Amino acid sequence: MSGERYLDFSKEVKAALEQDRPVVALESTIIAHGMPYPENLEVAREVENIIREYGVVPATIAIIGGKIKIGLTKKELEFLATSKEVLKASRRDLSIIIAKRLTASTTVAATMVGAYLAGIQVFVTGGIGGVHRGVEKTFDVSADLQELARTPVAVVCSGAKAILDLCLTLEYLETMGVPVLGFGTEEFPAFYCRESGLKVDYTVNNAAEAAEVIRTKWDLGLKGGIVIANPIPGKFALPKDYMDRIIEESLKEAEKAGIKGKALTPFLLNKINELGEGKSLKANIELVKNNALVGAKIAYELKS
Repeated sequence: MSGERYLDFSKEVKAALEQDRPVVALESTIIAHGMPYPENLEVAREVENIIREYGVVPATIAIIGGKIKIGLTKKELEFLATSKEVLKASRRDLSIIIAKRLTASTTVAATMVGAYLAGIQVFVTGGIGGVHRGVEKTFDVSADLQELARTPVAVVCSGAKAILDLCLTLEYLETMGVPVLGFGTEEFPAFYCRESGLKVDYTVNNAAEAAEVIRTKWDLGLKGGIVIANPIPGKFALPKDYMDRIIEESLKEAEKAGIKGKALTPFLLNKINELGEGKSLKANIELVKNNALVGAKIAYELKS
């Protein structure tokens, strides 16, 4: 692929891909824009270590100096976690940021592009973007959904972010032919909460089953990705009623402040953490770590 000339692989990731060993992609927006310092750096390191401990290689993806970095050094992780000059790149931003040799974290959509160009089949994140509440007024639909419709990468997540309209998000994914698999659950998880009241398309009970579905989809030549919806572990989950109240209050604050577009999600996550007295941040950290382990298991099975 011609896009490969814009990629810069870490030694660890390059060796793993050349030896056909399992690799898991990780996004960088959660580091640069999704969590406060120093938790963001600690989580980034811990998530990479969880994946390595399972015998799989982590590949955190970001754009640094106009190159799509597939796997970051310790210094690059620290830079993303502390710098205030890091942009936020989705698919639409990639060509401009690369051409101008700028630096940006990658969203779910942009990370999927980077993973696909690098030949990585499994990507782990916290929660995907989706259809925003009040979409009939704003037409605010995350680019993550279109990316899932077009790019063949399996995304392990704890559902979509709870600030979204989860029902419309699932409807959109269905329209676009994106399978939503519940990992050991029949219910679509709502990020901080295990339950949403919404059903997934199908359930897979373990990593081997998930890998078989992924492998079959690729073999059939069906375009687009797969959502592996993995609920937050029960002991870290937050009650749905509690989170619904906090999210509603945060949404009102955003509307009052006129926050829209790319600034909306970081604003809401910060406000939710503030109103929840840090409980949501702890839940966010634990669900990402759990997703990392599940993603590593699936990537391992895909190479078995």
